[in-house]
Amino acid sequence: MSSLDGSLSLISSLLMDAPSGRGKPVDTPCDLLPLAAVADAARPPDSHIRNVNFMTLDVVSLAIPDVKIITPRKFGDHRGFFSETYNRRAFADAGMDLEFVQDNHSLSADAGTLRGLHFQTPPFAQDKLVRVIRGAIFDVAVDLRVGSPTYGQHISAEITAESWSQILVPIGFAHGFMTTRPDTEVIYKVTNYYAPENDKGLLWNDPALGIDWPLAEAVLSDKDKVQPRLNELDSPFRDSLS
Repeated sequence: MSSLDGSLSLISSLLMDAPSGRGKPVDTPCDLLPLAAVADAARPPDSHIRNVNFMTLDVVSLAIPDVKIITPRKFGDHRGFFSETYNRRAFADAGMDLEFVQDNHSLSADAGTLRGLHFQTPPFAQDKLVRVIRGAIFDVAVDLRVGSPTYGQHISAEITAESWSQILVPIGFAHGFMTTRPDTEVIYKVTNYYAPENDKGLLWNDPALGIDWPLAEAVLSDKDKVQPRLNELDSPFRDSLS
């Protein structure tokens, strides 16, 4: 048997064990803001659980419904755990048919490190799928779609390594996060390549946004200290229903 065949056999075995009950599910509570704890009995009407292609997804739409919290299942035993964190077909079957082309990985040494608020303009606009593999972040998405009933409003969620949740931030939103623990590592997938000439931003502490960041002191890049305010921004995004 080749090493490739052996790897495929191992992966297949792990995937088959998980839904059958032979692998023990690891509890992965969604630690959300502003939703707080998401209990089964209190899920929003448009939340749903999808079990497709051996990947179980718990998908919750937030107050701005295009922004979603996605939690894959973890299956554990005495060796540790196994989790399929992304599957193109499973995401498409759950209504998120996106083609990710680039993965980014950041390490923030200090709690209070703030990265954002960022977006890329068309034709290099990006959907983002963000998860934390160590530490915790307060994640924010600001609606920049002109004509949207929630234009200029934001949604926030706490994403932690323990919760195993991810946040999907679609095109048309500025995105940023503040770390709430030291040595936090974030991995995120994007649907377009980095384009420096299209890399834009929004001032993180613009009073018009009303974002209640969890820590008073922010560690910022020089670029993010001087981003434009919302009323200075000529947004290139339009709401599809307007």
